[in-house]
Amino acid sequence: MSVDLVDSHCHLDLIPPREGSLDGVLAAARRQGVRHILCACVTLEGLPAVLDVAGRYDGVFASVGVHPNEVEGRDPDTEALAELARDPRVVAIGETGLDYYRSEGDLEWQRNRFRRHIAAAKAAGLPLVIHSRNAAADTLRVLREERVQEVGGVMHCFSEDWATAEAFLELGLYVSLSGIVTFPSAHAIHEVARRVPPDRLLVETDAPWLAPVPHRGKPNEPAYVRHVAERIAGLRGEPLETVAEATTENFFRLFSRARRSVAADR
Repeated sequence: MSVDLVDSHCHLDLIPPREGSLDGVLAAARRQGVRHILCACVTLEGLPAVLDVAGRYDGVFASVGVHPNEVEGRDPDTEALAELARDPRVVAIGETGLDYYRSEGDLEWQRNRFRRHIAAAKAAGLPLVIHSRNAAADTLRVLREERVQEVGGVMHCFSEDWATAEAFLELGLYVSLSGIVTFPSAHAIHEVARRVPPDRLLVETDAPWLAPVPHRGKPNEPAYVRHVAERIAGLRGEPLETVAEATTENFFRLFSRARRSVAADR
């Protein structure tokens, strides 16, 4: 079955190569109908590699940002982020947000970094790629205080319950589901997959992590986003084509700087 899919969040610069290069990874993705990929930045030190991948491969886009758990690299101010986002390969600010799972103590520095990223998104006119783990209440509070609806964004790798998803949706955000939705025990995510409005849903891998069933325990890669879309289609009682078309259209609506690849239009 031929479909067009987007992996709306992965880390191509960190994925183990196939057959000695990234070419094999992207060829495998294309065979599964994955025509477009967002390669998310997590450190400024890693940004050149992210931009290089986005520049070398048609249909690959980049974001710029610093992951909430990163403590060793550069911690840019709003102006620096906005300036880096001027690169035409960049379609979003992030990965940013709050993560209380891997960080301890006074985390005001995380919240301040998050606010700087939101301000940079406003300055650059780009949407946000938002990470939230064990921090839903504070993530919502910061987003409300900073009026995230002025720029929009996506809750990447969403792993909370439906009530929390509703709160993010009320802010105008999209919800992106990863390989977690394929896990048999992920009942809360199954409910979210059934109930998210079709015009606010995205799919992703977060590769090289969180490989879906039937690849659990192996490095993840963009080709496997098809398993994510297939599971969501099953949960919603819809054809795969319906989920693929909706999530692809949603991606290009949210990330309006992204342009469809020439190959995907053939």
